[in-house]
Amino acid sequence: MELAEIIAFLAARHPFDLLPREALEALVRKIEIRYVRKGTVIMSPGDVVTMLSVVRSGAVETHDGEGNLLARLGEGEVFGVRALFRGGRAVHRSAAIEDCLLYQIPAPAFERLRRDHAAFAFHFAPLEGGRLKEAQPLDGERSFPLLSMRIADLLRRPPVTVAPETPVREASQRMRDEGVSSLLVSEGGKLVGILTDRDLRNRVLAAGLDPQTAVAAVMTRDPHRIDADRPAFDASMAMSRHNIHHLPVVQGDTLIGCVTTTNLVNAQTVSTVHLAGEMFSRRSVEGLRDVVRQIPGLVFHLVQAGATARGIGLATSTLADAAARRLLQLGEEKLGPPPVPYVWLAAGSQARQEQSAVSDQDNALLLDEAYDEARHGDYFRELAQMVCSGLDTCGYVFCPGEAMAMTTRWRQPLGVWQGYFRRWIEEPDPKALMLSSIFFDLRPVHGSEALFETLRATILERARRSRIFQAYMAKNALTHHPPLGFFRNLVLIRGGEHHHALDLKHNGVVPIVDLARVHALTLGSPAVNTDERLHVARDAGLISADGAADLIEALEYIGHLRILHQARQVRAGKPADNFMQPKDLSGFERAHLKDAFAVVKTMQAALANTYQADKF
Repeated sequence: MELAEIIAFLAARHPFDLLPREALEALVRKIEIRYVRKGTVIMSPGDVVTMLSVVRSGAVETHDGEGNLLARLGEGEVFGVRALFRGGRAVHRSAAIEDCLLYQIPAPAFERLRRDHAAFAFHFAPLEGGRLKEAQPLDGERSFPLLSMRIADLLRRPPVTVAPETPVREASQRMRDEGVSSLLVSEGGKLVGILTDRDLRNRVLAAGLDPQTAVAAVMTRDPHRIDADRPAFDASMAMSRHNIHHLPVVQGDTLIGCVTTTNLVNAQTVSTVHLAGEMFSRRSVEGLRDVVRQIPGLVFHLVQAGATARGIGLATSTLADAAARRLLQLGEEKLGPPPVPYVWLAAGSQARQEQSAVSDQDNALLLDEAYDEARHGDYFRELAQMVCSGLDTCGYVFCPGEAMAMTTRWRQPLGVWQGYFRRWIEEPDPKALMLSSIFFDLRPVHGSEALFETLRATILERARRSRIFQAYMAKNALTHHPPLGFFRNLVLIRGGEHHHALDLKHNGVVPIVDLARVHALTLGSPAVNTDERLHVARDAGLISADGAADLIEALEYIGHLRILHQARQVRAGKPADNFMQPKDLSGFERAHLKDAFAVVKTMQAALANTYQADKF
């Protein structure tokens, strides 16, 4: 009777439910039953561990060597796995916080189960070995090769170069003989420009220039370039973002080739590039809206093909950039050239290049110091209204908090913006902290990037020097908690429209985004993308290599589930949101989601310890 009861208990708990009946029957005959009283230390760092423990009743807490709480385990959960994977030596302290009954599985029996049952073994793959990473879909690497290829993999020949003083006649003959549509212009081994067949047509033939004109007079100077080790998908994003067809490739300071749209098309059909090109061909807001309406279908296609959450975020954010840039071009055509320099800034998730299928608009307008409200106010007021209203028409709805360039407060000259950030950093009240989650993530989309660089330098230097600001930012970052309860159970929304759902945005993605932002601002880093910020924090030693890797994997897994949920809603003709019902998750997905939330909780505890306000 006792053996039958143990079999029934294990068969109802993941991952033991993955085992066939005969394996469970063989296992229970090897299990040892142990009773421990509240307060008993079950294992300490350095102890020899020979058993995998399953909590039958009661509760156990695990802490690291510095006393940080790592996990609270309840009925059906296991501990001791990491110790067994480290040669049987415990690295953490586990103690009973209630009277406990444990089922203990000898290490040889555990290893035999892992050897004979692949699904069971996969569940117990150590987190630092990539359990979350391995849980990501892989089909996208086959269906969308640009997601796994490096830019260097696209190159088929060395760069074809000419000197700046080369006559255009000789340059065009070189293009004919080499069978290329562009020439890279180099001087002293450095890239200084690019000459394309379009340049020859528009700047030489159409302008009636002398064939002996030097290439330097008609080339595009200081062209966009990209590193050879970047993912090939980044090349497609850069080309669509800048509306170009040739992208020089470098390795360090060395010019090694040029990627063209033909290279990308030969690798795969790039829907994102196609949609961006379609946007720039439209002459009205309505025409642009028709293109933007295709984005949810693209997202569904990418999800089905197994694209990563990061790749999808890059794609959707690039298309949002293209929509804003096209509206600004149409606005300037209607209103005339801008009276003073300006730069249109994306904020929030668009700035981080992490948009999902559901997004409102967050943006701002940064104006040159020569701006005068009396002379220039009407122009920029009308331009901002046209663009924000156009984005709303296209589906990027108005920001509920009015964080948009059409709001007068967020359409200001450089000095005013510098004053905003100075006050937010020096006087970090709740309102300032709320705004910081939007406007400390900024990226230029259209206009004078030099103007933005001046503002960014002010922001980063002040944030890096203010320890009090960093402490308050950290405290604010801890207001969003992963929905993981005392016994690693999922904490669901109670009542309202989303009763018994998980908010995968505010309780899943946002806590990781907030953690990364605090670390980046502390370092004065210009990185905005969350992955990049976590890499910067790792390289600076603010977080461990394992901690950064775990957070990046957690962000990818939570983001993947969020986008998958939204894609399914779009496919079903429903409005997409961030609220997922746990019943829609498999046991496999729930287990990995708990792992991801546990990683975030652990790293939040480390953040709280690092940025205690009373230290400053």
